[in-house]
Amino acid sequence: MLDSFPNGLVAVVSDSYDIFNACENIWGKELKDKIVKRGENGGSLVVRPDSGDPPDVVIKVLEILGKAFGTTDNSKGYKVLPDYIRIIQGDGINYEMLGTVLQRMKDHKWSADNIVFGSGGALLQKLNRDTQKCAFKCSYAEVDGTARNVFKQPVTDPGKKSKKGILSLVKQNGKLETFQEGTGVDKDIMVPVFENGKLLKDYNLKEIRERAELPIVKKQQQNGF
Repeated sequence: MLDSFPNGLVAVVSDSYDIFNACENIWGKELKDKIVKRGENGGSLVVRPDSGDPPDVVIKVLEILGKAFGTTDNSKGYKVLPDYIRIIQGDGINYEMLGTVLQRMKDHKWSADNIVFGSGGALLQKLNRDTQKCAFKCSYAEVDGTARNVFKQPVTDPGKKSKKGILSLVKQNGKLETFQEGTGVDKDIMVPVFENGKLLKDYNLKEIRERAELPIVKKQQQNGF
């Protein structure tokens, strides 16, 4: 990301596996020089935690980054990271949580200048993709001809672990089950619809409604209800 977008501000989700290791060893050591150099050109890296308890995660990330990059005290005595590195917290943020995070930062003498906030579904009624743990994730890629399983497994939230490898949807004993890492391919009931920019199958709304209908409703319709 730093190489692909060498100038300006770039925000990077960093919790796919271990947010704390990413901050301490990847951002704080392996790529530290690139981040500092980016700052010399007026750019900045914004580290994005995306799982776990927001107040706890934000404070721990700030402490790790502060140790790696150093801090200064502002006029009110609160710690501020260098201008070239900041945090954005979007996961789990609503009106109440935003205040809780800021209060925790204040308690630990961290300035609010270190963080920005984002919020999506929590701005509404919190009936969103997380209500049923539903999300679309990349699971497989080929890089220079080499197969790679792609998945996330945050240490801060095991519930956000995603499936990996080539996936197959198989019907067993009347139930649908997703198989991972290439297993079940020969029994896969999924049909390619969109591939490499081309629409392969154009379903109409009537077909979609019929396929999505609950079995109990279909049975009632067949019985004339």
